[in-house]
Amino acid sequence: MSESEVEQLCVNVVRGLAMDAPQAASSGHPGTAMALAPLAHVLFSRVMRHDPGRPDWPDRDRFILSNGHASILLYSMLFLNDYGLGLQDIEQFRQWGSLTPGHPEVHGTAGVEVTTGPLGQGFANGVGMAIAERFLRAHFGPEAIDHHIFVICGDGDLMEGVSHEAASLAGHLGLGRLVYVFDDNHITIDGPTDLACSDDVVKRFEAYGWHVERLGEVANDLDALEAGLRRGIVEVDRPSLLVLRSHIGWPSPHLTDTKEAHGDPFGAEEVRLTKALLGLPQDQEFYVPEEVPAFYRECARRGRAAREAWEERQEVSGEDRDRFEACLRGRGLRGWADSLPSFEAGTKLATRKAINKCLTATRERIPGLVAGAGDLTGNTGVDLGTGVEAQSHAHPGGMQVHFGIREHAMAAAMNGMALHGGVLPVGGTFFVFSDYARPSVRLAALSRAHVVYFFTHDSVGLGQDGPTHQPIEQLASLRAMPGLRVIRPADANETAAAWRIAVDYDGPTALLLSRQDLPVLAETSGLAAEGVGHGAYVLVPGRDDSTAPDIVLIGTGSEVQYCLGAARLLEPEGIVARVVSFPSWDLFAEQQAAYRDDVLPSAILRLAVEAAASFGWERYADATVAIDRFGASAPGPVNMEKFGFTADHVAQKARELLGTRARQTGEP
Repeated sequence: MSESEVEQLCVNVVRGLAMDAPQAASSGHPGTAMALAPLAHVLFSRVMRHDPGRPDWPDRDRFILSNGHASILLYSMLFLNDYGLGLQDIEQFRQWGSLTPGHPEVHGTAGVEVTTGPLGQGFANGVGMAIAERFLRAHFGPEAIDHHIFVICGDGDLMEGVSHEAASLAGHLGLGRLVYVFDDNHITIDGPTDLACSDDVVKRFEAYGWHVERLGEVANDLDALEAGLRRGIVEVDRPSLLVLRSHIGWPSPHLTDTKEAHGDPFGAEEVRLTKALLGLPQDQEFYVPEEVPAFYRECARRGRAAREAWEERQEVSGEDRDRFEACLRGRGLRGWADSLPSFEAGTKLATRKAINKCLTATRERIPGLVAGAGDLTGNTGVDLGTGVEAQSHAHPGGMQVHFGIREHAMAAAMNGMALHGGVLPVGGTFFVFSDYARPSVRLAALSRAHVVYFFTHDSVGLGQDGPTHQPIEQLASLRAMPGLRVIRPADANETAAAWRIAVDYDGPTALLLSRQDLPVLAETSGLAAEGVGHGAYVLVPGRDDSTAPDIVLIGTGSEVQYCLGAARLLEPEGIVARVVSFPSWDLFAEQQAAYRDDVLPSAILRLAVEAAASFGWERYADATVAIDRFGASAPGPVNMEKFGFTADHVAQKARELLGTRARQTGEP
């Protein structure tokens, strides 16, 4: 067979797998994978620099399938290129425990760079990856980092709002080395795209400042696809969008260009007819002749040679290896936490300001630190201070990112930065606006992306902006998210401990920080460094001997001070209160049962105090001082008083709780 004949066989085999896997699973999306098989073939065999033997090679090209429902296309390429998938994995498509789930999941399958499926997310992840690539190249030179990010996206990606935000940001930043192919197949689940959308995509992206090219009807022309991709590659000062007119389900005789080809298996008879048109055995499922994997694995040798040459350059480059490795891991240099400030008891400082002091004090010791906010740089504590350049085309190594009023794109781009490797992204916004970022926060948790959120203005204590800006239910909702660490520090010392934990963690962390000044508590100075890491810890034991206290007052964040004040008010009455600071449910749940029982004895009445919804506290407390309604527009101190967050009110609730117990048990 000639090389062109082998390449066509490769494409047809991928199309066969794209039909067979959903058919066997009775679930899946064959049509897009079939239409884009030639494009994927060109990317993996002709264009991208990658080495299946080292999927984590830092200077590899990155590939993102933003329309992740077409996952069988990516899995087929990973299998044929020898990324560790076998034919049995393709046969187990969408089955329990398989390496080929319904949508691509990073960390589970080698070669999958990001978790995609919710449309638009992969699009924005690519923007973050381009920021990370440019940042590293600026700091360590093209001998260390010099690669491209390739993204396939579809109509659904471009309709979702996150793509608008991310595309605008990418154009503004002038992100080259970013090549997107828009699969313009005119089909969505409901039917033709013109049911809901009549955008001029070309004009839209030209207005964003992208290089845009209509490739036209070349979805089956390998040479034309390669030429278009290479024209995108040479655009180093702006991102590229290549508009490819494809035909979903091609060459199915009855389902090409139909919505039925989008999300349903073809059925046995249509698969047979289509295989006949492709020249594939009609009675054989998962047909892969030996010429096909052999061809791809021969192509992979070029990537291996490029990777080996890169490794040789690193051995003689003389670069600061410690800084480079710290960047790649998103960590601080050895001993970085020694630079953390300490805070004097009795002073007052908002935790959003305390986190800024921690950030600026340690920035030189965290070489991959990249911090930004949704137009709230000073408000949220992410300002890296004087002498730090903003990320831009003119300053590609800038550590400060101005994301603009684009929380959704900010969070999704942060995921891309973290999963690319080389940076530790920090993003800030008001806590209530975490709702705008929530889909990306969820994917960060699912992907174990090492990102840090500064969610500030964390309660009704923020004051007169009112209930539209005052978070109530957000805290409980984030605590319910698996894999996301949520830490609400009580004061500046707890904030410093929380920053250390966030930097050293392998996944995402949300730090919930106050707008209003909070007293630095005397009790945290010697206890917070270790205590915050346990999630909850005893600030005031209540008794000096082995006798149990009468009640446990549990506080988080700005409300811990009121628990301490209430304990002092109760003491002259003979009521002994233990005070527990509880900054993180997640960390507390990781502790041994004996530790948890020691901090929060189940036999003792427990009162939780938190300026947020009471939802969930029943697992730790017998009663709460909380807020189960929306907030109010008033000065912050007035809000706190009116909603019951004072030492006097907490003490009164403690008395009532003890009185209720006494009446129930008949105790004096």
